Amino acid sequence: MRSTEIGSSEAASTAIENPQNFHLNAAQSLAQSSAADALPASDFTTRLQILATRIPKAYITPFCGASAGVASGIVTCPLDVIKTKLQAQGGFARRGGQTRETHILYRGMLGTGKRIFREDGIRGLYQGLGPMLLGYLPTWAVYLAVYDRSREYFHEHTTDSWLLSRAYASITAGACSTIVTNPIWVIKTRLMSQSLKQNNEGARAPWQYSGTFDAARKMYRLEGIRSFYSGLTPALLGLTHVAIQFPLYEYLKTAITGFGIGEHPDNGSTHWVGISFATFLSKICASTITYPHEVLRTRLQTQQRTAPAPSSDEVSFRGGLKHPHDRGRPPSVSSSDGMPNRPRYHGAVRTFQTILREEGWHAFYSGIGTNLFRAIPAAMTTMLTYEYLTKLIHDYRHEGELKLKEAEIHAEGNSI
Repeated sequence: MRSTEIGSSEAASTAIENPQNFHLNAAQSLAQSSAADALPASDFTTRLQILATRIPKAYITPFCGASAGVASGIVTCPLDVIKTKLQAQGGFARRGGQTRETHILYRGMLGTGKRIFREDGIRGLYQGLGPMLLGYLPTWAVYLAVYDRSREYFHEHTTDSWLLSRAYASITAGACSTIVTNPIWVIKTRLMSQSLKQNNEGARAPWQYSGTFDAARKMYRLEGIRSFYSGLTPALLGLTHVAIQFPLYEYLKTAITGFGIGEHPDNGSTHWVGISFATFLSKICASTITYPHEVLRTRLQTQQRTAPAPSSDEVSFRGGLKHPHDRGRPPSVSSSDGMPNRPRYHGAVRTFQTILREEGWHAFYSGIGTNLFRAIPAAMTTMLTYEYLTKLIHDYRHEGELKLKEAEIHAEGNSI
């Protein structure tokens, strides 16, 4: 009742302030409604086309972006698990102890995949799928919506520079989506980096989470709210990735098809081969140039911010809830053998220096083969799904508008 009153008062105020526009919009809405009623009710496709004309354009981009992100997450989750295992394993090494045996390490994409499948089954290859889908929904919805709305704004305020406007729009959209979804990605990384079977091997994660909400609960109780923003700095550094990928993608797509991102011709087919080529090349360039930041982010996200608690089988486990912590010393990050020590990683710069000193420059490209093998299908799935859905809605809107006009002309002819 209250919402009806508010809507009525708003409509009344609109009519008083601008009566001509109000009556014109009302007349158009009435004409469209009567024209839609005149169309055959049994034609389901026609009804969908009419419905598409009523969807606000501001809702189309977020919907298509979220749908594309979900499709990409389902397709590439196993490869993301493998990549995360390869990136994170160096952060669980024992410090000051014996050298790790090589047979417990993850090696290569196929070797890591076989090991995960052998130890944890198919379920192990889909660890973190829940938070991944939960993260992709707002990530791509926010990113593509902000990118679509801000690129023209920046184009007007950057002396009409096409490249700068797209780069600024990419960075702005990436910053918004990263800040909003970083806690979800931390949980996803924690789940993907663990083994389903608890162990004390130095190359494995020392925690055990049963699911998304269990991970969030334990992280908050033991490590505080800061743990959900671990790796935010290198994640923001990763905005260079989208600053390369999306302007390059839009440039290539425009050069090949003559249409920008999310744009399609009213008549004729879309150049899907050109879209695929633009996606492939832009993703290759962006991923190769900016990959080291992903290793930094993963190491920071998989480092706990609390002292270890012993498990029931006397194995040090940084994440136990049933055992009280030693309140006599301040919480600190510890090694996987249970000995307290200073945090290995602290901040993006010091993390970079530590990895370079302990593991060499090649550690910054750990899992890059898997990443490219994962990132390219992910990008292809995301962009092709996004472009297909925008094309589908665009065609439905176009056909719906034509049928409404035909119905209006037919109704006017009958009235005469």
